[in-house]
Amino acid sequence: MRYIGNKNKLLGEIDSLLEHKNLKCEGLVFCDLFAGTGTVANNYNGYYNLIANDFLDYSYYFTAGQLYSDKSKFKKLGINPFKYFNEYDTTNYVKGFCYNNFSPHGKCQYFSDENAKKIDFIRDKIDEWYNIKKISSEEKSYLIACLLESVSKVSNVAGVYSAYLRIWDPRALNKLELKPLEVKHTKYKNICYKSYAEELIENISGDILYIDPPYTPTQYNSQYHVLETIARNDKPTVHGIGNHRENDRLSNWCKKGFAEYEFEKLIKNAKFKHIIFSYSDKGLMSLKFLESALKRYASADSYELKKINFVKYKSSRAVEREKIDNTEKDVHYEYLFYIAKSDSPKYISPLNYIGGKFDTLDLIKDNLPEKIDTFYDLFGGGATVSLNVNAKNVVYNEINTYVVNLLNYLANTKPYDVYTKIQKVIRKLKLEKANKKAYNNLRDEYNKTKDSLLLYLLICYGFEHQIRFNSKHEFNNPCGNSSFNDEMYEKIISFYLRCNEIKITFKNDYYNKCITKINNNDFVYLDPPYLGNDGVYQDGKRGFDGWDKEKEEKLRMFIKELDSTGNKFMLSNYTEHTNGNTNYLLDWVNRNNFNYKESDKLIKRNRHNRREVIVTNY
Repeated sequence: MRYIGNKNKLLGEIDSLLEHKNLKCEGLVFCDLFAGTGTVANNYNGYYNLIANDFLDYSYYFTAGQLYSDKSKFKKLGINPFKYFNEYDTTNYVKGFCYNNFSPHGKCQYFSDENAKKIDFIRDKIDEWYNIKKISSEEKSYLIACLLESVSKVSNVAGVYSAYLRIWDPRALNKLELKPLEVKHTKYKNICYKSYAEELIENISGDILYIDPPYTPTQYNSQYHVLETIARNDKPTVHGIGNHRENDRLSNWCKKGFAEYEFEKLIKNAKFKHIIFSYSDKGLMSLKFLESALKRYASADSYELKKINFVKYKSSRAVEREKIDNTEKDVHYEYLFYIAKSDSPKYISPLNYIGGKFDTLDLIKDNLPEKIDTFYDLFGGGATVSLNVNAKNVVYNEINTYVVNLLNYLANTKPYDVYTKIQKVIRKLKLEKANKKAYNNLRDEYNKTKDSLLLYLLICYGFEHQIRFNSKHEFNNPCGNSSFNDEMYEKIISFYLRCNEIKITFKNDYYNKCITKINNNDFVYLDPPYLGNDGVYQDGKRGFDGWDKEKEEKLRMFIKELDSTGNKFMLSNYTEHTNGNTNYLLDWVNRNNFNYKESDKLIKRNRHNRREVIVTNY
């Protein structure tokens, strides 16, 4: 079948990748989640246990017809359906939908009158046989698949069915002949679904997941409306010059901002050991976004990308124009990604928060108890630690009201709604890198409204992404040389998905007032400002309490109280290796018989090389 985006040219690359990853093992479970015309799934029919899916009827029937073909014996029917259809005279069959809507009789010319009548007769007869149980669901799918394949050979279109040709294509004037598709026998199990991929993924599992979603704003339901109507045989109300049906099955994958959300949610929810993903460089989702999302859910060092040069699809008319104009062929690149799915992805704050613990997560997570009822993150900051712990409940606390409000907003607002609003503000204020006037207008508007979305954009476009307020709680960070980008959007999406996966509560209080009731299975994590650090958030001049030796001593008293009541805690700190070791912490640790562990890697912070450490009482 002629079909935009079919993966015939990519089959060799996919096969080589499977071979390279030692996945060419018979009997594995392989899922083609956006099957289209089933090119990839059918290529492995008889080799893997197959799961194939597409939410459009013509795609479902075409794929199911191929994968169920060896079950189509037509024993109950008692006749050869192909001989019956090809010999039947349909001259007087004028009641059909195609004849009345897709032929010259219906003031369209997708098909000749004769072929339109033939299509109607075959399609109606298939339903009739199925309804009186003369054919099975597998046989129905097979016959519809054969019809769709035969229809594509006599369609008067350039490639897709969004419009018909005004001048008849010679092949469209040939007589339609229903021919059987090649039958493949398999000893393995094939299952076909007609579902939205983002819904189905939560209910299936296997070894290899292949993903090939739509990548342009054009809905396939519109591009192939004729085939969809034939497959459904539902005789819809049509409109326009091309007698289109209503687009009742719209895909979020065809909308910028929505596609990214659906993609990351799908990758996160996929219960497959290996993921292969193909996408075009002309697609709605950027390479930076795709890399960021895939690496988040990939096991260590498993991420791979191959860039494949392809000739861009053109209609037959475009090809002819190209020959006449002697213009160069456009090329595009197909991306082929691979990851081994990780059991424990790492999440990061959507804010570029000073002192964030992403680089120290392994040290922290490796030393946490196995079972935690409630995890208290008392100096939550950007919430990176809160996002990455495994606990029944997570309590995030931060003294900065505006940071708490922003994180709460991002945790409870659909990312595509956030994205849409961000784009609206960017257009309205003409925000761009280093545009001080636009940035200052944004800052003025935020200081009047305290709108969390505006604060987020100030962080994106501000100097070094800093979060700074004056004593009046007015945001006062100057303009920077950065902007909102797709990698930032990926962090918003992963943050939202993770927050909705765990039970997280956002609190805005002093650390020593955050806990009202605690039991022995709860856990307290403390990451206070570090003495000797020069972060702007701890100087006491930003409208929030700073940090000094007196507050450090009060914190240590609080920690000793936790320890005396048998509650487990972890304190984060650092040793400084540019100016020598800081020993004040070690003295306190030794006096109280606490445990102390250093990270095995140095981290560059504020021009100094530092080694993160943790202190525990267990």
